[in-house]
Amino acid sequence: MGGSMKFTLLAASAAFVAVPLAAQDTQSPLPVQAVPLAPQPATRLPAGTEIALKMAQEVTTKGRGWEEGDQFNLNVASPVMLGDFVVIPEGTKAVGRITWLTSRGAFGKSGKMDIELEYLELAGRRINIDGTYRQEGNGATLATVGGVIAAGIFAGFITGRSGVIPQGRELMATLESDLPVALPEGATLAPVPVQAVAVTPVIASEPVVTQASTSVVDPTAGEN
Repeated sequence: MGGSMKFTLLAASAAFVAVPLAAQDTQSPLPVQAVPLAPQPATRLPAGTEIALKMAQEVTTKGRGWEEGDQFNLNVASPVMLGDFVVIPEGTKAVGRITWLTSRGAFGKSGKMDIELEYLELAGRRINIDGTYRQEGNGATLATVGGVIAAGIFAGFITGRSGVIPQGRELMATLESDLPVALPEGATLAPVPVQAVAVTPVIASEPVVTQASTSVVDPTAGEN
């Protein structure tokens, strides 16, 4: 009877312990390991993208209306696209600055000025741009500095002894650095089609065998 009593107590003890363990297994949360998602490819309007601008006001060396350091306004002449999406809308404000100016003087001296295209104002931020020009009077054209060219129907000759950049003149600027772009949710850029180029077959030819020369070169030749 003692053995039976001992077995009964052990069984009861085991049952008492098993119930809380079973309850704990069903109530404890399972540990979850976080898996980092692959980074999404960044969409950018690349540096060097051309931006056509149009003068919103006339800038001239005539009189005392303009001085070195003065800023002037332009507008984006046509929208800048990335695929099918407009990144920089037409009409976006741009700002330039006069970096050097001299009025016309005696003895036929023409008025001259250098201007620099500085930035766009877009979505509450400044987007830096590049573009430097020199305007001279006396029939000279609007020249460029650093390879940026004038564009549009106003890029012809300008007459007069005072340097004048008229309202409506189109100037070309370039984006100074990459511009991050947030596409609409779920939107993607269409892939650029790749065109296959036919390769002209190369006809193999027999190798040309040259004969080694047995003549001896005099290292002292030509020293006289």
